[in-house]
Parts: sequence; structure tokens; C-alpha cells
Amino acid sequence: MTNELKDPLFVLVKSLTKSEKRQFKLYAGRLGNNSDSKFIALFNFLDKADKLDESIIVKKGIVTKLQLSNLKAHLYKQILISLRLNPVHRTRRMKIREQLDFATILYHKGLYKQSLKLLDKAKALAIDSDENNIAYEIVEFEKIIETQYITRSISSRADELAVQAKELSMKNVIASRLSNLSLQLYGLMLKTGYAKNDKEHEYLKNYFDGRLPRYDWELLGFTEKLWLYKAHLWYSFMTQDFLGAYKYSKKWVDLFYESPRMIEVNPVFFLKGNNYLMESLFLIKEKTNLEHKINRLEKMVKSDGFPLYENTLAVSFLYINTNKFNLHFLEGSFKEGLPLVDKVLEGLEHYKNHIDGHHIMVFYYKIACLYFGMEDHEKCIEYLQKIITNKSLKMREDLMCFARVLSLVAHYEASMDEHLEAQLRDTYKFLIKMDDLYSVQKEMIKFLRNLGNINPLEIKTEFKKLYDRLKKHENHPYEKRAFLYLDILSWLKSNIEGRPIGEIIREKAKLEVR
Repeated sequence: MTNELKDPLFVLVKSLTKSEKRQFKLYAGRLGNNSDSKFIALFNFLDKADKLDESIIVKKGIVTKLQLSNLKAHLYKQILISLRLNPVHRTRRMKIREQLDFATILYHKGLYKQSLKLLDKAKALAIDSDENNIAYEIVEFEKIIETQYITRSISSRADELAVQAKELSMKNVIASRLSNLSLQLYGLMLKTGYAKNDKEHEYLKNYFDGRLPRYDWELLGFTEKLWLYKAHLWYSFMTQDFLGAYKYSKKWVDLFYESPRMIEVNPVFFLKGNNYLMESLFLIKEKTNLEHKINRLEKMVKSDGFPLYENTLAVSFLYINTNKFNLHFLEGSFKEGLPLVDKVLEGLEHYKNHIDGHHIMVFYYKIACLYFGMEDHEKCIEYLQKIITNKSLKMREDLMCFARVLSLVAHYEASMDEHLEAQLRDTYKFLIKMDDLYSVQKEMIKFLRNLGNINPLEIKTEFKKLYDRLKKHENHPYEKRAFLYLDILSWLKSNIEGRPIGEIIREKAKLEVR
């Protein structure tokens, strides 16, 4: 049996909407005498199947086992052709490519003037859409035609094309170097994580400054500015400069609002920029501004003309709801956030083929934190276990680390002492393998390991000592990030004062005038 979640054809068929399935059948029917074709029979089978079982396909006589691989490849190609013809998927980039293809056909037929006319229109659309790579390709094609055939009497035509080619080439080089830097920084973050001391901060600064290309601001277009802001954003995140992250994510989003047509061209980049902007606001605890940005993005996604594809729908679901959780955490409105849980779980099921396993685990962690804030510790543990017991997924170590620490705290609060000792051993074994523990994590593990030796009458005194030790790290440039995963100070204060953690956080939120 093939794993249906990994089989490209099965996933593609299941991603089709009713209108896309109907169009495919009409398209296949127009191919001529295809009503009984094997690839249509395979399509109908996959459309109705709940899972992919190749042995059943063979038993039904749709195709032999030896022919199945080729038939699946053929069906996959025909579905893509059908989708390409669907007006819903005809983006600006596809329209430009289509005009370029038509111009190529005319060129090979010797209809050079007609070809140049189409190329000129495609180039104008490409430049307007900031598709500089395609624009450069078109200019190079124009140069080929102009150098081979006498088509125009304008003497300046050669200089005009040469200047265009030079300008587009310069833009593409800058964009490429900036996109390389952005990608390298992202790769570095996955490998080494965030800066944890001055030495690592200095290394990142030299790494960034040494690879940032020189540029003339006046010559930068939309794409070049976008990659420039992305590079600065990743650098800000890695050095834990959250105000810098806010600054450049705002520039990123403002860039799209200043050129609204680019939202249609690059909707995913628009959504990503908004996510980083909202995440930055969460990191600097700007709850009022965060709420405004969530509402603005929701309104934009629901507006007429916003590109609603499966990927944009999935990405907007992911980003909007992630930041709604963050807003509830800043406000301490845990109970009010409970309806969000069912909505997110339904969405994860609906978009299961579009959201990666790591982001699913992030949602589970946020749901666990919500239940922890409501003091429903058993439900909190239930969702943390989904993360801790996940052996098939490699996720960020910091997420796994704090899931385990929160699980320890939740077990303690739920008086599940019979599980606490085993949890402590497992968590300690996991953490000693990490060579980049925050001081906050070390203090928490040390405290929890000694819980059994503390006299119950002295527990509040020990909570107060831990609170004082951790409080000094709250605004530390390299330690403060640990408190974003788990507001351990509010938990400690709730135990010291005997008040609900939600009440503590709401009180703290009111004191933070933003």
C-alpha cells in the first residue's frame, strides 16, 4: 500500500475543488474518445477513494501493475494542464509566460513583427509586475530577433535594448545577492539558533555585514527592497533585536500596501510579511497594535480580489490563528480564547496536506499554553504529549524543550506526582543533550528536581527565591526570549500570591501602557 499522504498524485486529486474536477472531466472529454480511457478511470477511482491502495486499482482491472506508474504520471500531467487552463490560476506571471510562449511560436513560424509585438506587451506587464528575471529573458529574445532580421527603422533600437538589458541585469544581480543572504541567514538560524552571547552576536554582525551587497537605493525596485528587508529582518530575529524585527517587517508590509498590485503577484510573501510583523508585535508586547494588524489582515484576505488559492488560504489560516493565540496570551484572556481551539483543530484537518508537521506541533503547544492559563492542567498535558511523543518529526529543539518544561509544571500543578519523577528524568536526559540551554531553563530544571525535598510549609519561600533569580533575566538581551515560550514569572507569582495565572497576566497587561 502506498502512503497516500506522500503520493503526489493522490494528494493532487484530493486537493481539487468541485469546479476543478468538473473542468478536468470536460478537458479530458475534449481530447477525443477518452470517456473510457484508463487515466480517466484512474482519476474517478482516486476521486472516490478514502486512501490510496494500488492493489485495488490493479484488481479492478483499471491498469496492470507494470503500467500503473506510467498511467499515474500521465494523469498527473493531464491534471496540471487542466489546472493551467483554469482562469482561477491564471496569475500575472502565467500570463506573461503564456505571451512569451506565443511569441516563440510566432518567431519559429517566421512572423517576426508579430512576435516582437507580443514580446513588447509581455515585457511591459513583466516590468509593471516587477518580474525582472522574465523581463530580462524577453529583452534577450528581442535582441535575438533584432540582430537576425531587419524589422525596424528606428536607429536607437539597439541602444534601447542594451540599456534595458543592463538595468534589468543589475537589478537581478542585486536581488539574487540579497535573496542569497536572506536564505543563508535562515539556514544559519536553523543550524545554530539565536545569538546567546556577545561572541555569537559579533559573529552574526560580521557575517551579515560581510555579505550585504552595496546598492544604490534610488535604483532598487520592489523585489530588491523586499529581499533587503527580509535579510535585515532575519538578522534582527537572530540577534534578538525585536524592535529591529518590527521595523523591517513593517517596511516589508508597507511595501505591499504602497504597491497593491504586488499583493496579487506575490500573495504568500504579503502574508509572510504580515506574520512577521504580528510576531514582532507579540515579542515587544504591543497587544493593541497586534489586534489591529490581525483584524486588518483578516479584512484583506476576505476582500474582493485577494488571490484565494489553496496555499494562500492555508497560510492565512496558519498566520492569523497563530497570532490570535499570541494576542490571548498577552491579554491573559485564556477562557475567551477557548473557541479558537475547535476552529484551529478543524482547520488543521482541512489543511493537513498544506501545513507541515512542525507548525502543527506549534499549534499544539499554543493550545497547551491556553489550557495551562485556564488551569486545566490535564488538557494541557494532553496536547504537550502530542509533541513530546512525536518521534517521526524533527522540530526545533527549543519547542521540544519548553514543551517538556511546561509538562513538568503542569504535572506538578495537577498533583500527578506519580508521573513527575519519570518526567523529570526524561526531561533532564533530553536537556543535557542540548548545549545551548538558557539560564531560565537551567534554573527551572534545578528547581523542579528539588521539589520533592522541599518542605510544603516552605514552598512559597522557594517559589519567591526562584522568582527573584529569574526576574533578573527578564530583560536580558539573550535570555528574555525564553520567557516568550512560557510566562514562568506569572506562574511563579500566581503560586506566591495564591491567585489565578490569568488574573496575574491581565493585571500585568493593564500596567503596560502601549
